[in-house]
Formats: sequence, structure tokens, C-alpha cells
Amino acid sequence: MPRKPWSAFATPLIGKGVRLAARVTHHGGSAFPGKVIEGIDPGFLARTLSRLPYGVVLVSGTNGKTTTTRMVASMFAQLGLKVFTNPTGSNFTRGVVSALLQQVSITGHLNADIAVLELDEAYAVHFVKQVRPRYALLLNVMRDQLDRFGEIDNTARLLGHVAEATDGTVVLNREDPRIAKLASLVPDGTKVHYFGLSDDLRTFFPSDDDMHAADMVSSGSSSSKSESTSTGSPSQGELSGEAGLRGSDAQSSHNPLPADVTLTKVGDHTAEFLIDGTTQSTGVKLEGVYNLYNAAAALAVVRAAMVDATVMESSKLAKPAARRRIQKFANAGTHDLINAVAQVTPAFGRGESIDVNGTSVELLLVKNPMGFRMSLKSFDPAGHDTMIVINDQYADGRDMSWLWDVDFTGLRGTGVRMVSGVRAWDMALRLEYDQVPVGKVEPDIDAAVDAFVKANPGTPKRIYCTYTSMLKVRSHLGHLTKVSDAGVGR
Repeated sequence: MPRKPWSAFATPLIGKGVRLAARVTHHGGSAFPGKVIEGIDPGFLARTLSRLPYGVVLVSGTNGKTTTTRMVASMFAQLGLKVFTNPTGSNFTRGVVSALLQQVSITGHLNADIAVLELDEAYAVHFVKQVRPRYALLLNVMRDQLDRFGEIDNTARLLGHVAEATDGTVVLNREDPRIAKLASLVPDGTKVHYFGLSDDLRTFFPSDDDMHAADMVSSGSSSSKSESTSTGSPSQGELSGEAGLRGSDAQSSHNPLPADVTLTKVGDHTAEFLIDGTTQSTGVKLEGVYNLYNAAAALAVVRAAMVDATVMESSKLAKPAARRRIQKFANAGTHDLINAVAQVTPAFGRGESIDVNGTSVELLLVKNPMGFRMSLKSFDPAGHDTMIVINDQYADGRDMSWLWDVDFTGLRGTGVRMVSGVRAWDMALRLEYDQVPVGKVEPDIDAAVDAFVKANPGTPKRIYCTYTSMLKVRSHLGHLTKVSDAGVGR
């Protein structure tokens, strides 16, 4: 356990005071208290998390971190464990510290069995220098925030540090070649597991290489912008039939790596997984077909922890209640696991639906070409008003050139009613090149949201937004209706 400095007794009290002051005065973001505590007590993070009997699950990758973290944490809780997590998506180390300050007692005790933490690809490297995770779930690498991470191979190298530091089990995406390759970095004694896709589904969930290869083929065969098929992702219409999309084989023939959990069929809020040679079907509450593959990832890491729980020496736990929780978790079966994933609801801003005077307003986070493409393909714009909000602050990535890698032609029929954010005019120009009609451009997000939600009462609204603009949109909606507190204030 990290050495405790003499002044550590005051850390929780100071942190809670800073957090309260920040919320009351609206100064500083959700990670501000963590920044303060990192300065005065650098060992607080490692010291607090080292006391957890089941250790830390670290989730990282380019796409799907927040939703997958929510899935894993929710499933652990459904199966009996007490879970600490960072639910706001503030995924820097200081964000984790801020979340800890909210949960620890005045004496610094964290009432949890396990931590499930989302970490930004770069900040995960800093985190594992302080805390060695027991489990790591590494999702994918895509071209994202090139001004921060550089090229995609550098992002993979960052995640390689996580694989090297994990001392229990590393769970990898079999279908992403850069992620699967990280198995070579896993230390002796650490187990490696995979999640994957059946052959027939690989084209619907392309890796970064698949996506760019398809773009090159498309651009080489047509003078127009890339067609919607170049993304390889399914349209909502393709997902609405009873048969859905099914993979024919239990083991993907293209890839010899064995997957603990294989996604074999996707439908409209339904999925099938292959686990231990048996097909498991379930409904899901999550929005977007891309989250069904995230569910396979979540199932794989929770399943790995369940196996470990059967041999964990729970007798060493001081409290009988903690022993009972571990034993309950260890005794859970695959049926319980599937039931748990079916209960997960969308993370804030990731398919979250907010009611504004009887009108549904859905928030969809977009932050790179692949994520935006998959969102556009997963949600039919018919019958909805669409708004796009683009900022270019540090958390979004300064370089917005990636918008030119997104195919917006699916919005031609309905158009985009409102475009907003710091880069509103850039977004409007991009839509013009794809011949998508734009109703209005209003860079001021508050004014744009007011006009957008009040127009066409009763017509469902859908807002695609980058990270900081999503926080701004959500905050303003909090002035119009009741919005659940995600820990980021209003």
C-alpha cells in the first residue's frame, strides 16, 4: 500500500470542500477538485484504490469507453458487488480523483469491492504508473484527436503500456489488429482473453484499417463522395427485420484467436452472443447497434472476473458482508450475466433521451469519423429534427478536419434543422458539400438549443455533438427541464 503522509487525514475534507465550492460558484469543471488534490496529496489515488479487495478494472480505447464502462460497472452491481466508477466520462486521472472525493468518507474509506474506471488513452499511461489494474479492457484504436495522439499506431503504443502494467487479466478486441497484437506485451502470469465477431458481422463493425480501405476503394471507383456502403455499418432498416444479421460460425474462420464472447447476431435492441459454445439471446436498452459490440466487450471482462471470483480467498476479507458479496458474484451463471447486460441504460449524452415539455431530445456524442458514421447509420433521421453541434476545445480535439471523413449523405432527405457550436460554419460548409439542406446556423449553443427544441412541438429531436458541446447542450437543457445529475454540474 502506498505510504501515507502525515497530512493525508485532511485530504478527503479538503477535496470535498473544493468540490462543494466549485459546484456552488460554477467555477472549475468536474475534474477541478482532483487537480487540487493531485497537487497536495499525489498518493491519494493509489492509496485509496489499493484497499479494494477486487482491485481495478481499467477500460480504454478510442470509441465506446464511457458506455462500456457503464455496462461493466452496472453488470458488477447487478451481480452483487459494490462498485466505484467515474460515471461522468471525466476520464483523466484527476477526474478519477474527483469521483473518489465524492464517494470516500471523511476518513478516506471507499465503500466498494471493485473499481471500474474509464481512462483516456494518454492518461491511462499516467494512471498505471500509480495503480496496477487487475483487469484491463482495451476496445479499439481509431483515428481520433490527431493533434493530441498523433497517428493511430501511437495510440496503440499508449494502450500497450496498460497491457504491460495489468497483473490479472487483459481483455482484447480480437477484430482490431492493433489491439489484438498487444497480447505480446502482457507480462508472464497475466491472462489474455478476447471478445470478437462472427464472420458475417465483421463488415458491419469495421476496424480503422477496414474503414480506410473501403474509403480508398470508394474514392477510386467513383468521383462522388464515399457512398454509405463504404462504412460497412448497417442502416436501421437492415436491422429491423426479425432475422437480423447473423454470423454463421461459432468460431470466426478468418481469425484463429479464441474469443470468450462472440457477437453473432444484431437486431433492433436485440443481440445474440456465443459464450461457452452456447448462443445467448437478449434484449438491450442501449441505443445504437455499435453498442452491441461494446456489450460483448463488457461481457468478456465481467466473465473473466467471475471465473477469478470462484478461486478468490474471500476468507481474507475483513467484513462478512464483503465475503457474502464476493460469494454471490462467484456463484452467478451465464444466464445472470446476460440478464445483467440487458438492464444497462445509456450513459449520459450517449443515446440519452431527455423529455422537454413532452418532446424527446436525444443526445449522441460524436468525436471521430468512425463514431459519427456509426451513429448516423444506426439512427434513421426520418420523423426527427436533427441538430449538429461542433466545438474544438481541448477535450474535443482542435483538429476538426476529420469531419470530411464522415458521410452525411444519409441526411439529404430530412436535412439538418440547426447547426451550432464554435465550428458551426465549418460544419454547415461540410454539409453543403454532401448536399444536405441546413435550416439555420447559430454558433451560440444556448440560443440554438432554445430555438431547436421549441420548433415543431412533439417532433422528436436528435442532437449530434462533440464532448464539450454535449456538456453545454445538456447543461442548457437542465434549465428547460429536469435532467439527471451526472456529476458535472449545470
